[in-house]
Amino acid sequence: MRRVVVIALLALALPMAVWADNITLTNQGGTISISASGITSKGSQLKSFNGIQAPPGKSLGSVSYSTGALLSGSIAAGGVFSSAGSTFDVIGKGNYGQPKGPIFTGGFTGNIDWTLVSSSGQKLVYTLSGDLSGQLYNGVMVTGQTTQTITTHPGQLAKGIGHITVGTTELTTPEPGTLGLLGTGLLGIAGMFRRKRS
Repeated sequence: MRRVVVIALLALALPMAVWADNITLTNQGGTISISASGITSKGSQLKSFNGIQAPPGKSLGSVSYSTGALLSGSIAAGGVFSSAGSTFDVIGKGNYGQPKGPIFTGGFTGNIDWTLVSSSGQKLVYTLSGDLSGQLYNGVMVTGQTTQTITTHPGQLAKGIGHITVGTTELTTPEPGTLGLLGTGLLGIAGMFRRKRS
């Protein structure tokens, strides 16, 4: 009987261990280097994480990413990059209530879109967007999507330079309902074994 009670408590507590909501984070600033070999970011600051906002002029940490090689299209007109060998890492400072150290460690999955959004005079605006998969600081595996807005001008683009205006990333955590069903199933199995032993 004691084992059944312990399993029942675990089944009820398991959904509480995982968030029900998505995690949203934003990053600003920094640069990218871009070539047919891929895109690599440098110096982008984490400005918000799961409802925690950095004060003006401060950051919660850093966001860095890299893609695989250009698969189709062109750097100037837009194209598709590979996710092979890609990375997407979020590091927290722990200074405003967010975790300290790696917050999310992962990479892109599937193709990564490089889209020319607007061309006005000398200003070019692109978005880099794709699906993500990786691990949160608490060990939970998550998936998500990111969109990074990049500005540049033709002279800089020819040198492979772009500037990160803002990036928004949504990470989707496992649903507590799914874990609840798992817990209920475990409870049912424990009950069956108990009956067989009696």
